[in-house]
Amino acid sequence: MHIGDVEVVKVLEWQGEYGPARTIVPGSPPELWADNADWLAPDHWNPETGGIRGAVQTWVLRSEGRVILVDTGVGNDRDRPQIPLFDHLATGFLGRLADAGVRPEDVDVVVNTHIHYDHVGWNTELRDGDWVPAFPRATYLIPRADQVYFDPRNAHRRPPPRTEHDQLRREGSLLVYADSIDPVLGKAVLWEGSHRIDRHLTLEPAPGHTPGSSVVRLASGGDRAVFVGDLLHSPVQVLEPQHNSCFCEDPVQAAATRRGVLERAADTGELVFPAHFGGSGAAEIHRDGSRLAIRRWA
Repeated sequence: MHIGDVEVVKVLEWQGEYGPARTIVPGSPPELWADNADWLAPDHWNPETGGIRGAVQTWVLRSEGRVILVDTGVGNDRDRPQIPLFDHLATGFLGRLADAGVRPEDVDVVVNTHIHYDHVGWNTELRDGDWVPAFPRATYLIPRADQVYFDPRNAHRRPPPRTEHDQLRREGSLLVYADSIDPVLGKAVLWEGSHRIDRHLTLEPAPGHTPGSSVVRLASGGDRAVFVGDLLHSPVQVLEPQHNSCFCEDPVQAAATRRGVLERAADTGELVFPAHFGGSGAAEIHRDGSRLAIRRWA
């Protein structure tokens, strides 16, 4: 699709069911899913299993003559013990990127909305036993707050793990940093505050999911969009923004950020592009009385 003068293409890496819905969005009541089953299924929820459905995808933006990737998925060949579903994944993602007219050497900018394994994986690829940048000409835009937070040298500053799951995530984040962040730091801009990519695109902080979690805002002509990364894992979080995913580092801040971003989208007509929605993947949000709702899918 085109948003003003910017072309937006979705390139899928993986799609399917990845966990129980009320485990992924733990505060959500069962009736929130059941009452909306007629439109959540089949792209976002499987009523028979109670499983959440979604996608891992990259948004390709062509803006002012440059190719910009927003998030880079899981990547192939990775040790991911914290999530067996994606351990040593092998997909044809680069082939799908080529089908969209993008070769690795065509990419000018890579945006990581935050540092989680499913947003930074194709930053690199494995060649002759070494992790090297997958996009040799690109500048990698990484939130400084996340780079500092996930840098293994700063592990002592992070809260101690409370559960076995927390420990697995902690160990997994070390692997993610080693294979997907450290090899591209020489090509990275560690931004803070905000960062203008070009005349149409700006990066802004949206903390809570991670300390450096961010959104990409697009404004071109009279058209508006916002790429929200992991502020949303399911459309039920549009209806009730107070419900976080189980992956949020700071739940209170994440919920406040989510509500603020969605209310701005509803009030200004921004088209919302989450990282993990199945189906069309983008939605128009509006106010329905005192609540928020999805007006239509884009």
